[in-house]
Amino acid sequence: MDEIPLWQDRLQREDLDAVAAALRSGWLTMGPRVADCEAAVAEGLGRSHAVLVSSPTAALHLALAGMGLGPGDEVVVSALAPPAVAAAARDAGARAVVADIRGEGDLGIDPDAVAAAIGRRTRAVIVSHPAGYPAEVEAVAALCAERGLPLVEDACEAPLATTAGGRRCGAVGAAAALGFAPGSVLAAGRAGLLATDDAALADRARLLRSHGMTSGSWSRHTGQTAGYDVVALGFNHRPDEPRAALVTSRWRRLEAEVGERRELTWAYRAALEPLAPALRPAFAEAAVGRSSCAAMVVLLGDARRRDEVRRSLLAVGRVRTGTLPAAPADGAPRARQALRAALALPLLPALGAAGVERVVGALAAALPAARAR
Repeated sequence: MDEIPLWQDRLQREDLDAVAAALRSGWLTMGPRVADCEAAVAEGLGRSHAVLVSSPTAALHLALAGMGLGPGDEVVVSALAPPAVAAAARDAGARAVVADIRGEGDLGIDPDAVAAAIGRRTRAVIVSHPAGYPAEVEAVAALCAERGLPLVEDACEAPLATTAGGRRCGAVGAAAALGFAPGSVLAAGRAGLLATDDAALADRARLLRSHGMTSGSWSRHTGQTAGYDVVALGFNHRPDEPRAALVTSRWRRLEAEVGERRELTWAYRAALEPLAPALRPAFAEAAVGRSSCAAMVVLLGDARRRDEVRRSLLAVGRVRTGTLPAAPADGAPRARQALRAALALPLLPALGAAGVERVVGALAAALPAARAR
């Protein structure tokens, strides 16, 4: 590769065939492939119900709306959660309240900070698993149970990751959102999924994703229902058949691809050791084997040099990098420090050992260059 991209979605022949079959079927809106996708993901997560929707934000939105959140309510979220998490709370009419992260070696939400952020208006807590690394979701779940609050998992970056207690990320809270956006572990262009064991919540999400209609066009086409009523003020969060086919096809080999990501992450960690303390991985090594490794995030010892290092990597090494997509509020000092110091390195299956060496070599050259300026 002349230039190493930050991410690169990789489709196989079976993916293309699955999408082509959906297109040739002549049925492009919600139909049998959506149902097949929901069944496959629910089984993989160990959940009773899955509801495929148009985006990860829509999945979080429907989880909160289905729980009855609205104006005046508050939702506790991580200060380093993707902006879509706070947006989902806002879409439901609620307000996001941030809690700080644990910090050194763990960018996940701090359970003690969650406890401090819970107030009389709190109606839910959302736990994100940053870069695919499991947060302390079980500790937060115990806290939520004590306070009588539902826990929602933002597992968009953590499909097939496992918690410290051995459970799948996305199978701990009352509901979970998975995401299939570009650059994610399982990319399908755009789609999301709500997973839950609560049949009433799943039914409510299905209703709200389609403008509050009691049945869809496929059930009417197949004679399962004769018509429909509109019984709620819903939304247009409906997915389509080609995207559902793509998610299902890619889900079948997700375990192998997550394994590849872990191998690349371990290779990175070994190669980066000589660069410490100027640069260090953002998560503990012991967590790699439980992570989906959605991103290779490192922290610069001197956060002021981060942007100079990025420019040097691109100009000299032809290596693209990223930063954390969050803007933590005041009162989250550990998150603010991580946001300034974090650098996301390329993590794509085609990279291989040679690619890792090239990226780390460019980093080794960029660090002194940045200090010289």
